[in-house]
Amino acid sequence: MSSFIRIQDIADILIMTILIYQLYSWFRRTRTMQVLFGLGVVTLIYFATRFLGLYMTSWILQELGTVLIVLVIVVFQAEIRQALYRFSHLRHLFYEREATQANRFHEIAESLFAMAARRTGAILVFQRSEALGDLALNGVHLDCELNPQIMETIFTSGTPLHDGAALVRDNRLVLAACHLPLTTSPDVPQYLGTRHRAALGLSEKTDAVVVVVSEERGAVSMAVGSELTIMDTPGELEAALNRLINPVPDKADKPVSRALFSNLFPKMAILLMVTLFWLLVTSRSGQISTVTAPVRLHGIPKKLALVQSSPESVEVRLKSYSLLTPIPSKLDIVADVDLSEVKEGYSTLRIRHSDFNLPSGMVINSISPASIRVATEKKIRKRVPVTVSMKGAMPHGPQGGQVMCEPAEVEIEGPASRVERIASVATEVVEASQMSREQVLQRNLVPPANQVAVLRDEPVVIRLLKRSER
Repeated sequence: MSSFIRIQDIADILIMTILIYQLYSWFRRTRTMQVLFGLGVVTLIYFATRFLGLYMTSWILQELGTVLIVLVIVVFQAEIRQALYRFSHLRHLFYEREATQANRFHEIAESLFAMAARRTGAILVFQRSEALGDLALNGVHLDCELNPQIMETIFTSGTPLHDGAALVRDNRLVLAACHLPLTTSPDVPQYLGTRHRAALGLSEKTDAVVVVVSEERGAVSMAVGSELTIMDTPGELEAALNRLINPVPDKADKPVSRALFSNLFPKMAILLMVTLFWLLVTSRSGQISTVTAPVRLHGIPKKLALVQSSPESVEVRLKSYSLLTPIPSKLDIVADVDLSEVKEGYSTLRIRHSDFNLPSGMVINSISPASIRVATEKKIRKRVPVTVSMKGAMPHGPQGGQVMCEPAEVEIEGPASRVERIASVATEVVEASQMSREQVLQRNLVPPANQVAVLRDEPVVIRLLKRSER
């Protein structure tokens, strides 16, 4: 295996491992993870059936896969949007995030526990690296300093802003009376009310820290990463806020080593899964096929005309790196060669790999022959008369006469050596006997030579002039 594993393959496996681990860490405690797991199982079954040659089952799963992708996008559009946003914060994987808020949580913790003692409900959201504009809805803009007096004023029962969440950003209270998404997890205990479900719902979708004060039980809880933890003392809450919002870098350990070796079991499991999937996908790696590709020429300068090209097709040896790539014999592979740089006369053009449009996972091993030879001439135009091609003898007597056509001349275009030898352009064959019965006919013009074009698309009009009209 080491003989054909490239550096690109190792990078491929590591990148997919990092991305899948991020998705796992974000959605592991939500319903989304169950759906992703189900889709992964269906995908593995599809590849297994295709590898084993179960054509009917693999075809049905392939058709269902298209529908499932559309359904997943429609049903989980909010989760997909949030996941795409979170990818912009992958820089936090290998180093600590700097503190962005002042260490002033002592008064906040004391105030929240005082409100809990008075059975005053509250929900306080601390925004971290991820924006919450799409999830914290219908809030009233305040933009003031966060202090115990403001908190008491907002969450006291009966005030206009007490029903909803307050959003804190950079140690400032920016919104009040916000509506948060409720969790849909079936594992939430029944005794938890709307505030706790809203806190869990927001923590499932973002990295926000949400503190909840229960009005019924007088308890203070914190929701982070879809987990709800009860805080027993103001000091415990203060320490948790400092740890989550204002982390102090640990000088003893290097951030890279801590990021690499934390949660080692799921990381190794995902790495193993990605490696096995890579082996399945690349099971046809190195398979070489030979196909015949026609040569298609384009882009010749306007002042030149193509006279000759050889050969008209080439033999291409293709190497497949993936089971996902189609069979080369079923592909419409064409060598699309650009002639924009050719000069008048004979030219030899090398066929490049970029002249072929190949699917991902397939590369060109060799091309035979590796070049083509083309001959071009100066393109000229010339006006020549039109002659009517007659079949049979013209009638004599009163119905006889002279055959005329309109227009009498047309313009032709092509290589100079061929255009100069052409004296006239003929029409399609006309039955002479037919001219005796009809006065007007229409016939198309016949190209006078190969690669010479008649610059007229409409048919010419053929008339029979009687003796009396001449």
